[in-house]
Amino acid sequence: MASVLFSPITLRGLTLPNRVVVSPMCQYNSNNGSANDWHLMHLGNMSLGAAGLVMTEMTDVNPQGRISPKCAGMYSDENEAALKRVHDFCRQYGVAKLGVQLAHAGRKAPTTPPAAGGKPILEGPDAWTPEAPSAIPYDTGWAVPHAMTKDDIKRCVGEFAAAAKRVDRIGYDVIELHGAHGYLGHQFLSPISNKRTDEYGGSLENRMRFVIEMYEAVRAVWPEAKPIGLRVSATDWVEGGWTPEETVVLAKEMKKRGLDYMDVSSGGLSPAQKIPLSAGYQVPFAEKVKKETGINTMSVGLIAGYQQAEDILQQGRADLICIGRAAMWDPRWAWHAAEELGAEAPYAPKTMACHPKLRPQLFPKRAQPAG
Repeated sequence: MASVLFSPITLRGLTLPNRVVVSPMCQYNSNNGSANDWHLMHLGNMSLGAAGLVMTEMTDVNPQGRISPKCAGMYSDENEAALKRVHDFCRQYGVAKLGVQLAHAGRKAPTTPPAAGGKPILEGPDAWTPEAPSAIPYDTGWAVPHAMTKDDIKRCVGEFAAAAKRVDRIGYDVIELHGAHGYLGHQFLSPISNKRTDEYGGSLENRMRFVIEMYEAVRAVWPEAKPIGLRVSATDWVEGGWTPEETVVLAKEMKKRGLDYMDVSSGGLSPAQKIPLSAGYQVPFAEKVKKETGINTMSVGLIAGYQQAEDILQQGRADLICIGRAAMWDPRWAWHAAEELGAEAPYAPKTMACHPKLRPQLFPKRAQPAG
């Protein structure tokens, strides 16, 4: 049977050559939100490795929306110019389609980068007051966020649209909106972090309102032929939190509005979460959303095996596979998966010298039959 992982998929006017996606991975290495040589190396490297789509890290729409002072942003001309340099390099030398994940950290900020402990910053030049749906800190010892007014919400939705215009000017193919992992969109969705009594809180319809408005504002300025996805946490892994059933309702509402895919993750909203980690532990959530709504889904989380990824797609449990740590471990994961599965993957021109067809002695499957 032909590989599904290495079959094309079309989202609006964009056709990906395969269903391998390099997931957004925070690098905590930006300067005032701007990309630098690290990002040129990191994303340039990933763009050579034959994944159908390579996503940039969580890229925040205003300065206080960053997780840390070292996080990426798309709110200034300098941010735009710096990321365009990276984008243009990936286009010139790579083979992947390219996307940006737009986000806002909400109450999970500001912190030091993980390598420096990931601790909340409460004072000093790197401190700021975070904004969130309600004035509820992420955890004990974290900054109490400013509860966003309706004007704040309107301004923030506009910042997502403004960032999307910049991403389009740069030339990216895809925007993914971040509504997962305890960041601002997720904070509005979950009753744990959203205690509002206006039209943005309370009922499920109200708690979904910010994410829907965020999407609609971006869709209005993003070219019709270019797809938009949404990353969600399908569950908070906390009793009384956001649920897989609510995720299905959200997916139905977003699909009606033209959302092209849902990237289904989980967790991140509360330190009280209890996550039963195992290989592919989030796949059932993507499967539930796909089967109950028909929307395209990505699955992510402890997926590393080539056959594992193939089986998920063969069984109709998701439409695309996101890899993060697996791609860091092996930036040529897609090449190696294709070889294992008897499929073909694109090679960047400057990497063709290593193609297995040029070294059949080392790849028995490539050897021509004698005679």
